[in-house]
Amino acid sequence: MEKSTLLEKREFYQNNKSKLSKEIQEKIEKAFDIDFTYHSTTIEGNTLSLIETKAVIEDKISIGGKELREIYEIANHSKAYEYSKKCIEKKEKLTEEKIKDIHQILTENILQGGIYRHTDVMITTFFYDDLRKKEEIMEAIELSAWTHAEFVKIHPFPDGNGRTARLIMNYQLMAKGFLPIIIRVEDRLEYYNHLDLYATTGNLKPFIQMIEELEEKRLDEINQIIKQEIENQGGQTSEK
Repeated sequence: MEKSTLLEKREFYQNNKSKLSKEIQEKIEKAFDIDFTYHSTTIEGNTLSLIETKAVIEDKISIGGKELREIYEIANHSKAYEYSKKCIEKKEKLTEEKIKDIHQILTENILQGGIYRHTDVMITTFFYDDLRKKEEIMEAIELSAWTHAEFVKIHPFPDGNGRTARLIMNYQLMAKGFLPIIIRVEDRLEYYNHLDLYATTGNLKPFIQMIEELEEKRLDEINQIIKQEIENQGGQTSEK
């Protein structure tokens, strides 16, 4: 797709999202949180269904027959996403401290979070140096793809790297005014292939394209809801 098209869709969303009622906004956000949490944890082997994930997040219900670790993975992921959104609202950049905080929230009651593996600590330091440089030269989609792919390549934590990577990918997207996206379980093979390609050859283009396509689909979905709501109210969209 043309970059200008994606930017136009982002602009429409930013200019008109206030047209949605608070109730609709909360409903959209809650549905995304559940869906995002379900797919991100399931990719890593969590066995809770979408309905069970919803019960843990919305109703704070513990699911019988499931390991306590899996329940914590669901609840913690939702909390980590909420933390990310609050940081974005305060216009805080993604930093080493933020990533450690996100990992610590993700692994609460499971393992000691925010602590790197003993090996390759220097490589992890280089990641944050590179991150600052990439932020100066990369556009939003490319930056989110690089942040995710490079983080997974380094694999700095003993566990939880995949979930952390998908959260910081969305952090970068939201920080630039885009919507967060979901990499779904059914797309896991394609997703892993793109990450492997980057790790072995440095080719980030297929992963960038995947994120672009997911972002455009999400913007189309939400913008359609906005347009329908405006139509119902008999109003007009804001172009600028």
